Amino acid sequence: MNLNEYQNYHETKTHTAADFPYTTYLCSIPLDFTQVPTHWHSEIELIVIKKGRGIVSVDFQRQNVSAGDIIFIRPGRLHSIEQEPGRSMEYENIILKPDLLMSGQNDLCAVRFVTPLMTGRLPVDTFITPALSYYKDASDCIRQIDLLCGTTPEGYQLAVKGYLFQFVFLLITHRLKEEEEPAVQSKTLEKLKTILKYVEEHYTDHITIEDMAALTYYSKSHFMKFFKAHMGSGFIEYLNDYRLTMAERLLRSSDLSVLEVAEQSGFDNLSYFNRIFKRKYGNSPGKYRGS
Repeated sequence: MNLNEYQNYHETKTHTAADFPYTTYLCSIPLDFTQVPTHWHSEIELIVIKKGRGIVSVDFQRQNVSAGDIIFIRPGRLHSIEQEPGRSMEYENIILKPDLLMSGQNDLCAVRFVTPLMTGRLPVDTFITPALSYYKDASDCIRQIDLLCGTTPEGYQLAVKGYLFQFVFLLITHRLKEEEEPAVQSKTLEKLKTILKYVEEHYTDHITIEDMAALTYYSKSHFMKFFKAHMGSGFIEYLNDYRLTMAERLLRSSDLSVLEVAEQSGFDNLSYFNRIFKRKYGNSPGKYRGS
């Protein structure tokens, strides 16, 4: 079960059909999970904070967020969601494919606006808060879309696309100056995306520092320094934490035995799994499941 599979498993409300690539999930931290590890994907993501407080990071821009905030994440950006100590947060997670906003290669809107926005050539606000002048209009777009998707009147997809275009219009007309976009070197981000995607797809396998050094064309020592400098932890620590996150979710969402959970999360030593799980979550896996 990778990150996307987990999110689909925990879906509490899917509004749309498969042929209309706009989907909404309702999530709660820490009720559903304590964090969403750093990852990336090819879809647009909107995180709409409904209640409480939490922390969202986008391309290493880490920010406390609270009820009402909207986080716009274009395709390919590294992002994570985590619990603010002692606080809870409920949020709406909106996923849509960029194709929903495009009508083909010769579409003027796609060529001049949507594609440059998706690739970062048109830098816009990531964190849309009540302090911004266009916040109310942007928030109203999301609210209207939610109402439409909740009632699904005939032709609601047309109106959803209309409000999405209005939302994009607001982003672009209030776009940032080039120098205001957070300065993270693209080569560094691409290298990190390669590493994190590999972990997401192979965390159940045996992964070594040597494997990752070969993947990134770095020496072992340079890879370890590079990863810690940008991620704030050693690679093995990150890998174990990712595996523990997946294990915690399997304990909540399946009837697998603790041994099976350990194995499916990439741990081949049960006693080691029990020990570091308790260190992270405060209880052994068995007690955690029963709590």
